[in-house]
Amino acid sequence: MKSFLPMLVAALLVTTIALPIANPTLSAAPKATAAMLKELEAEFMKATADKGSQGYMSYYADDSVEVPNGVPLIQGKAEIAKGMGFLDDKNNRLLWTPVGADISASGDLGYTYGTFEFHAKDKDGKPVVQYGKYTSIWKQQKDGSWKVVLDMGNASPEPK
Repeated sequence: MKSFLPMLVAALLVTTIALPIANPTLSAAPKATAAMLKELEAEFMKATADKGSQGYMSYYADDSVEVPNGVPLIQGKAEIAKGMGFLDDKNNRLLWTPVGADISASGDLGYTYGTFEFHAKDKDGKPVVQYGKYTSIWKQQKDGSWKVVLDMGNASPEPK
């Protein structure tokens, strides 16, 4: 029995040392960058074009806040979604271009800002375009995805 104990201790030590090498942990998610957020904005706009309000809302966190131009703020994804049905009308197109972006030092919070155009038809069926600017604050979620937690926009004059 005495000769078995040192062998058991040695086996445990080898297992303890070798096990982490044999089963490496998952690597950390890639570091977030401003360029990544701009790419995410492009995916966000494509999802909106392809799937309307459902595509648009898929990029919002459940506890998100919308700060629309000229009206009270809207809290919660479900409440925000109630006003996004206009994105399901194929006569309407919302296009936006991120101009800038940044990520916090902690790497889990970021923002984008830029310009947008909303193309629609007036009551007579004539095309109209509204212009504006926006800021979106993005937060990395527990599952590693990035979602909009605060979005705001306001009108701008037609560009020259």
